[in-house]
Amino acid sequence: MTIKVAIAGAGAFGTKHLDAIQHIEGVEVVSLVGRELAKTRAVADRYAIGHVTTALGESLTRDDVDAVILCTPTQMHAAQAIACMQAGKHVQVEIPLADSWIEARAVAAMQAHTGLVAMCGHTRRFNPSHQWIRQKIQAGEFQIQQMDVQTYFFRRTNMNALGQPRSWTDHLLWHHAAHTVDLFAYQTGGTIVQANAMQGPVHPTLGIAMDMSIQLKSSTGAICTLSLSFNNEGPLGTFFRYIGDTGTYLARYDELFTGKDESIDVSKIALSINGIELQDREFFGAIREGREPNASVAQVLPCYKTLQELARALDN
Repeated sequence: MTIKVAIAGAGAFGTKHLDAIQHIEGVEVVSLVGRELAKTRAVADRYAIGHVTTALGESLTRDDVDAVILCTPTQMHAAQAIACMQAGKHVQVEIPLADSWIEARAVAAMQAHTGLVAMCGHTRRFNPSHQWIRQKIQAGEFQIQQMDVQTYFFRRTNMNALGQPRSWTDHLLWHHAAHTVDLFAYQTGGTIVQANAMQGPVHPTLGIAMDMSIQLKSSTGAICTLSLSFNNEGPLGTFFRYIGDTGTYLARYDELFTGKDESIDVSKIALSINGIELQDREFFGAIREGREPNASVAQVLPCYKTLQELARALDN
């Protein structure tokens, strides 16, 4: 059976999913939703997608749409995810699931009500580098003592990952910190029992803090220090240092190194070294097999409770 998909969002991350799906058999993108019709149609033409619209609701009424991948602005994620499930469609929501604890819980409640597959794009769970670490942990060969994470970008104007103007504002806490908060709990196998945060000045135009520091503690005793910035001029990206009882490892997206900067081959960990493709494979696999996916809405929900606690602390 071919799974037919609508993708909402034809920007930087929408095209990442379109590229990934080209490598997955038995999946066809039949509808593309974008904010500007002409630009969306141009993207659709590149990927031979037949239906183009600026209204997600139009795609949700189509009988040939089985599932939806949401790559839309953060503020729309929760309401759109709920609308997808109300229309009987499986849904994958790009990170973050929501920008409030109340909305995250509402999405989880709708999933429980419908029984549909609902998954969030917590890509770090799928990157081969982090999968390699997890396999060491599960084999009893490595235990995390500390994670040190740097998430650094240069975004003093409202730009997306491709350097193009964006219609909405990104957020260090609700988007970028969500990756690490979830991964820390996932990799340690514990729950986050303590969380602290501080932030720098709020940008006068964007209305968000451009620098942030977060500390976490797991019920296992492990700690995490996360530094985030939109003021950093390079190198750009997110860099993870795993400090454990039997070694130190550095994860740079889909690549992994020892503490001595020796490269570790992770090419045999999964079918691809592309985290987005592996994430999408899990989504479609869960639909086919009628099971809960890794990074399901239910599994990542505790991350958003922690983010809400941090948000309240920063507001105070």
